[in-house]
Amino acid sequence: MANNSEEEGYAEVRGDLFSSKDSLVHCVSADLAMGKGIALKFKEKFGQVEYLKSQRKVVGEVAVLKVTPPFRCIFYLVTKPWYYAKPSYETLRQCLHELKKLCTTHSITRLAMPRIGCGLDQLQWPMVRSIIQGVFNGTGINITVYCL
Repeated sequence: MANNSEEEGYAEVRGDLFSSKDSLVHCVSADLAMGKGIALKFKEKFGQVEYLKSQRKVVGEVAVLKVTPPFRCIFYLVTKPWYYAKPSYETLRQCLHELKKLCTTHSITRLAMPRIGCGLDQLQWPMVRSIIQGVFNGTGINITVYCL
């Protein structure tokens, strides 16, 4: 179900996000509750919640876990202050710009993510897709979105 060619650096596929060897991306609240949805799966798989909390990230910023093998980063986009709040397209955009900088810092060229912000957070996928493509266009960073 690819929407764009690989040359453009963006693809949507069906499959298990956690089977990807790329650096992973998902959205969380600043309180890092991660009690439902895909955030809970990230918490169960990667843990280290106290380490993430120690980074003291606020809305618009990105917490990072480095994991091996293989070497990759797990990016936690802080799009809202509390687990019960809802993000805005603007806070998501801020996080994606921060993510782009972090990819450069960590020499990351491949990201895998679910349809961020569109599950429990209820943002609309066509708008989110447009924001992702706008932020990462021309960066050389390849993004694969895993759809259920």
